Amino acid sequence: MIIFDNVSKAFPRPGGGKKVILDRFTAAFRPGTNVGILGRNGAGKSTLMSLISGADMPDSGRILREGKISWPLGFRGGVHSKLTGAQNTRFIADIYGKNRTKVLDFVADFSELGPYLDMPVKTYSAGMKARLSFGICMAIGFEYYLIDEVIAVGDSTFKKKCKDVFDERRENATLLLVSHSSGLLRSFCDIGGVMNNGQLTFYNDIEEAIEVHEEILRTSASQRRSA
Repeated sequence: MIIFDNVSKAFPRPGGGKKVILDRFTAAFRPGTNVGILGRNGAGKSTLMSLISGADMPDSGRILREGKISWPLGFRGGVHSKLTGAQNTRFIADIYGKNRTKVLDFVADFSELGPYLDMPVKTYSAGMKARLSFGICMAIGFEYYLIDEVIAVGDSTFKKKCKDVFDERRENATLLLVSHSSGLLRSFCDIGGVMNNGQLTFYNDIEEAIEVHEEILRTSASQRRSA
């Protein structure tokens, strides 16, 4: 269970004022219910994921966590750029009390990075970094997986490999997925949450959440044209 209790989060705007991400938000993310998160660019979806994982802290309120929660998995990484892929793998294995050798063997086989595994992550492309981060995350195993935009990377063969191992892991885990892809949300999520104006509103039907999100986008586009 992940519980947000009256949580607020905002960032200062360059020209003054604040960009409100969450305003006194209260909700629970329950185990076994896969949630798709939608919202316009800049609505705060990635910040929400960082708050859930503990990588960022709320300005006020409490976030209560039960269970093992992954870092936000996506092109932004979750790994240290100055360390090699192998060093990152061993370090994260140690943090979670996992066998270094087993985790590294899994990541080496899964990621298909070859000699790049012994090179600094700062030399990786975004796709290579995502492969490494995805491989480590799947090797560790979590009760909650936080997915920020990307589930599978690479060519069609590797994408199938990603989806196969992910499907296997999520049989015993809960998924919180940020995506602009309606197809992904329909495939993986039970309910939806739409971020807008400092609130995350939940809908028990993922289709309804997608429709609300698309209407917000249409309204925003219309307002920009008439401005």
